[in-house]
Amino acid sequence: MRMDDAAGVLTRADFFDICDDEQLRMLGFAGDRQYFEVGSVIYKAGDIPLGAHVLVSGKVKARHEGPEAGEPYTLTEPGSVISPTALILDKPRPVTFMAISDCETLFVPRNAFLKLVRQNPDLAARAISRIEEDLGRYMHALEPLRTRMKGN
Repeated sequence: MRMDDAAGVLTRADFFDICDDEQLRMLGFAGDRQYFEVGSVIYKAGDIPLGAHVLVSGKVKARHEGPEAGEPYTLTEPGSVISPTALILDKPRPVTFMAISDCETLFVPRNAFLKLVRQNPDLAARAISRIEEDLGRYMHALEPLRTRMKGN
């Protein structure tokens, strides 16, 4: 994948709209195109991913693990980002991602993203804001479950 092609993939990814064109090119250059056959695990719950995958083509099933696990969901839209928080946090993720068709992704390494963030304070602020928004939506979605568990 050429650098311009990789930057184009990132342009379609919601999370990376916080980046300007030059930042997208730099991340595209650091990115790595990867292929997964049907049934391949992209990463499993409990693993610490080294970055995020951006779906180029194919279908990926996401399944949360643990007692609060909801229904699995499917990512099919090119530009879908698999675990954007892995770009910042080196913590185990609670979700298993598996290819349910042959897939192509662009892997963006955490170290490349963090290097770019350290060099660009404005990008760091935008990244923090985006992750706060995403976590807020996630917590809001979990509120009915929390209420049920409390028995209210």
